[in-house]
Amino acid sequence: MMAAQQRIVIIGGGFGGLHAATSLRNVEAQVTLIDRRNFHLFQPLLYQVATGALSPANIAAPLRDILKRQRNTEVLLGEVVDFDVEKREVVLRDGRIPYDTLILSAGVRHHYFGNDQWEQHAPGLKTVEDATEMRRRILLAFEAAERETDPVEIRKWLTFVVVGGGPTGVELAGAVGEIAHHTLKHNFRRIDPATAKVILLEGTDRVLPPYPPHLSAQASKSLTKMGVTVRTNAVVTDIQADTVTIRVGEQTEQIDARTILWGAGVQGSPLGRKLAEATGAEVDRAGRIIVQPDLSLPNHPEILVIGDLAHYAHQTGKPLPGVAQVAMQQGDYAARRIAARLKGETLPPFHYKDLGNMATIGRAAAVADLGKLQFSGFIGWFIWLFIHLLYIVQYQSRLLVLIQWAWNYFTRNRAARLITGEHLLPPIEGHKA
Repeated sequence: MMAAQQRIVIIGGGFGGLHAATSLRNVEAQVTLIDRRNFHLFQPLLYQVATGALSPANIAAPLRDILKRQRNTEVLLGEVVDFDVEKREVVLRDGRIPYDTLILSAGVRHHYFGNDQWEQHAPGLKTVEDATEMRRRILLAFEAAERETDPVEIRKWLTFVVVGGGPTGVELAGAVGEIAHHTLKHNFRRIDPATAKVILLEGTDRVLPPYPPHLSAQASKSLTKMGVTVRTNAVVTDIQADTVTIRVGEQTEQIDARTILWGAGVQGSPLGRKLAEATGAEVDRAGRIIVQPDLSLPNHPEILVIGDLAHYAHQTGKPLPGVAQVAMQQGDYAARRIAARLKGETLPPFHYKDLGNMATIGRAAAVADLGKLQFSGFIGWFIWLFIHLLYIVQYQSRLLVLIQWAWNYFTRNRAARLITGEHLLPPIEGHKA
């Protein structure tokens, strides 16, 4: 009598989950990929959607299309709400899915450090909806300033504050600076978009803290050239609809701004705590699950956690960074570990190979830390461009993005400047329709 086929369930179609699924294509098993979205999202380029350089479809690909030729894999659109570890079942909002092996790759969400009320005033950037909401707010600010007659209010509308000097914050601030000083030139009659003030706030002593100091300094220099004011050692203590309060040393300061964008922190998906409660695993302060050297959970070799949701500190003593290359390597390792386990074999612990870090600041300006090789300026930007195109999932998307980037580079145009969703402007006194 033949043994029942192994049932492998993967939760999350991001970089980790998708790479685990594709790496299992030759394994004798039934693979089920569950995601509440029907597409894989290339998150590193979300900021370009938020600033009108790309459309959402340029950086997303349907999961079913990616995996359509993988005969041992099915894709299910569903929302996971809990886990039944004893029965080995994933609990969906509308049903249950049994598993023999489970891979959780649910990622992270925004973290406001106990101040969740800030989210309504300072949206983060993790989903397509986040990106289009940011785009709406950025573009509406210029529209509101055009209709305003009070100079004080105009200044508020034309002040943009980006919280967080990591890669997301640096990329957002640079893109907004480019919009103000180049893209919108000659687009308005009453205001000059170039008078907009873009402020980047970072709580430590330099932007891009994980990067070598000289690359951080180069990033600050490039941002300044693009009209961005970089404020370091500036800790945000409060955010309201039109003000940001910061503490610099012993001094407190208020910045008047109508548009505030968040890029300061993340925390694990709520599914992480759900699984930890079900298995007895530990989570760190950011809600990430502390995993074993082989990415499994203590006493549960059949459950693996990968990507941003995994706290893996066995290699360096510090958690691995929440970047795409970590998730992809862990997804590949998880698949190889499962294949080995089905054969009664074991693998050595997971080992992350750091391929470097990159952040773009704007047109022909980026920093790239590739270990012994470090670049900035145009060379850094070209490397950033090549690597990102290499990892975009579908060839069609690569071609579309390349064409659009080339056009934007030479024309400084951002063709996807669409204001969508609820976009009613507040009443502006003194304006005559």
